[in-house]
Amino acid sequence: MYFIDDKEYPCSISLAMKYIGGKWKAVILIHLIEKKRYSELRREIPMVTERTLSLQLKELEEDGLISRTVHTDKPPLRVDYELTEFGRSVIPLLSSISKWGQKAAKMQKDLVVEK
Repeated sequence: MYFIDDKEYPCSISLAMKYIGGKWKAVILIHLIEKKRYSELRREIPMVTERTLSLQLKELEEDGLISRTVHTDKPPLRVDYELTEFGRSVIPLLSSISKWGQKAAKMQKDLVVEK
């Protein structure tokens, strides 16, 4: 049993999914291997709505996976996002999941062809 923020998690997998679960969190994290501006993220992930991207970024920041820096020194306002040390620790996992996804896609394609 794991307890984080007064919430109970039955196993380490469910705890990990708290941080990277959902449709967009892992995608956003993998795109933040290098520091990016909000507009760059929007361009690189056009399928996600602005509202969803903003909400997911806020959750990732609250969970300590990313940091947000607002530059107000000169207009226009610029916001950068980058992985924290905790966020960087998840990249090997996401890379492994990505490789597995590529293999799964190939295997499923092969299965469809065989039918």
